[in-house]
Amino acid sequence: MEKGYKSNPLLDRLPKHLKQFIKPQDYEDYTPINQAVWRYVMRKNVDYLSQVAHKSYTDGLKKTGISIDHIPSMYGMNRILKDIGWAAVAVDGFIPPNAFMEFQAYNVLVIASDIRQLENIEYTPAPDIIHEGAGHAPIIANPEYAEYLRRFGEIGCKAISSAKDYEMYEAIRHLSIIKEAEGTSVEDIEKAEKKVEDLQQNMGEPSEMSLIRNLHWWTVEYGLIGTVENPKIYGAGLLSSIGESKWCMTDEVKKLPYTIEATFQDFDITKPQPQLYVTPDFAHLSLILEEFANKMALRRGGLSGVKKLINSTALGTIELSTGIQISGVFSKVLENEGEVIYFQTEGKTALAYRDKELVGHGTKQHPQGFGSPIGKLKGINLAIEDMSPRDLKAYHIYEDHEVTLEFEGGITVSGTIVTGTRNLMGKIILITFTNCTVKHNDTLLFEPEWGTYHLAVGKEVISAYSGPADVNSFDLITHTPSEKTVKAKKNEDTLKLESLYLQVREYREGKNTTISRHKVFEQLQENYPNDWLLSVELYELAKNNGDNNFAEEILGHLEAVKRNRPKVGHLIDDGIELVDNALVK
Repeated sequence: MEKGYKSNPLLDRLPKHLKQFIKPQDYEDYTPINQAVWRYVMRKNVDYLSQVAHKSYTDGLKKTGISIDHIPSMYGMNRILKDIGWAAVAVDGFIPPNAFMEFQAYNVLVIASDIRQLENIEYTPAPDIIHEGAGHAPIIANPEYAEYLRRFGEIGCKAISSAKDYEMYEAIRHLSIIKEAEGTSVEDIEKAEKKVEDLQQNMGEPSEMSLIRNLHWWTVEYGLIGTVENPKIYGAGLLSSIGESKWCMTDEVKKLPYTIEATFQDFDITKPQPQLYVTPDFAHLSLILEEFANKMALRRGGLSGVKKLINSTALGTIELSTGIQISGVFSKVLENEGEVIYFQTEGKTALAYRDKELVGHGTKQHPQGFGSPIGKLKGINLAIEDMSPRDLKAYHIYEDHEVTLEFEGGITVSGTIVTGTRNLMGKIILITFTNCTVKHNDTLLFEPEWGTYHLAVGKEVISAYSGPADVNSFDLITHTPSEKTVKAKKNEDTLKLESLYLQVREYREGKNTTISRHKVFEQLQENYPNDWLLSVELYELAKNNGDNNFAEEILGHLEAVKRNRPKVGHLIDDGIELVDNALVK
C-alpha cells in the first residue's frame, strides 16, 4: 500500500489498476483553518440534519467514528469501517467513473482527501473529505444501503461509456479543480462552466455509463427517502452541503417518486437541483437498479451490445453462449437479420473463460486483434457448442481434418483443424485451424499467410461490458490525470492567520490555556477584518467561559463583517445560533 495507509484484508483484495488511484492522505497538510471549516460544517449539519436526515445518518456517525471536531484520518476510519465490512482510501479529486464504481464493488469508499476552502464552505463541485467522509461514510452503516452501494458499483463498473463521457469527465474534473484553486479568475471559471454546459447539450445518444450516472446522482448523491410529502435526506451531496440540505426541503424543489424514469433525467453539477427523487425505502433502490441492469448490454449482449463497445473505442469484453470471453477494443461487426455473424477487435486482445485468461491466448498471442464468426452452421439445426463428439466427427469437425464451415449469414471458414478447447462442462469453446481462410461472401477476413486461426465457438453474444474479463490480461496501470488538484499557496499573512486559528483551537481543546483570546481578537480585527469564522469560534469560547462582555464585543465586530460581506451574513448568524442553542441545551 501507499505510505500512510495501514493495510487490511479489503484493501489487500484491490487489483493493481485500482491501487494506482490511491494517494497518501497527508493528514499533517490540513491547516487549522481546514479543521475549523470541518468543525463548522459538521456542527451545523449535525444540528440541522438530526431533524431532516434519515436516522441512518446520525446512527452512522456514531458507528463510523466520524468526529465533529476533527477531520477524520483514513487510518482511524478504516479501523472502524472494517467492523461494517468496508474500507476507505484517499484519492486526488474526481477519478474515472468506472474506477470509482469498481472501488464500491470491493466495498471500498473513495474519499477525496482535500477539503473545500473557507470561501466555498457551503458547497463545492469538487469532491472533498466533507462530502465523502461526512456524506457517504455514515450512511453505509445501514446494511441495506451498503449492499445497494456495493451492487451499484459491481454493475456500474461494467457500464459501457462513450468517447464523449470521458471528455465530460475531464471537463468536470477541470472545473472542480479551478473552482477550489486560489486566485482563479471569474473568466476562467465561466469558461470552464460553459464547456461543461456545451458538452451536456451535445452528448448525443446517452451511453450506459451516462444513464447509470444519472441513477447514481439521484440516489447516492441527491437522494431523498420516505414519502413525497415528508421526505428525509440520505444522499451524500445533500448531507455534506449546508446550503442544499436546506434548499432541498423547500417547496421550490419538486419531489418525485423514484422510478426508472430517473435514468433519463440529466443533472447539472454547477447548479442547485430543481427536482429530487424520493425512494420509499432503501430496498426499492435495488429494485430500480436491477430493472436498469436488465436493459444493459451486460445482460442482453447481442448486436446492440457489440455496437456499444465499438462506439466506446475503449477496452471491452463480449461473452459468447459457451462462456468464452473476448476482451479488446472492438472495431467491426457484421450482422445478418439483426444478429451478430462476425466480430473483430483491433490491437491487443485476450481470450478468457470465467474471467480467467485461457492459457496461450493472452495479448502476446493476439497482439493484432481477433475476429471470429458467431452463430449456427448453414443447414444444420444443431449449433457447434451443442454437438456431441459423435456429431462433431460426422460434420468433420475433428482433429487433422480439412473442413469448410459455412455459417448462416454468409461467413465461411476453410482450413485444417488442429485442436479444440473445451470448457468445464465439456462444450467446445475454441477451434484452432492452420492453412485457414475466412470469408464473408467475397470479402476476405483471414488469410493462411496470417498464421494460426482461432474460431471462438458460440451461437450468440450473451453479454457485452466495459473492461477486460481478466484484469491481469492487460496493463491497466496507465492512468495519468490531465491535471492535479491545486494546493493553496501560503504567504506570510496566511501563515499568521493559521497561527491565530491554531491558538484558538489549542485553547478550546485544553492543549494551551495560557494564550490571550483578547490579544488574538485584537490581531484578527487589525490584520484580518473580513475573516468571520475565527470570530465565531472566539464568540463560542467567550460564551462558554461566561465572558459576556467579550462576547458582545465580538458580536459587534461580526455585525461589521456582515455589512462588509453580506454574502456571509447567514453563515455568521448560523454560527452564533449554534453557540447560543448549545448553551441552552
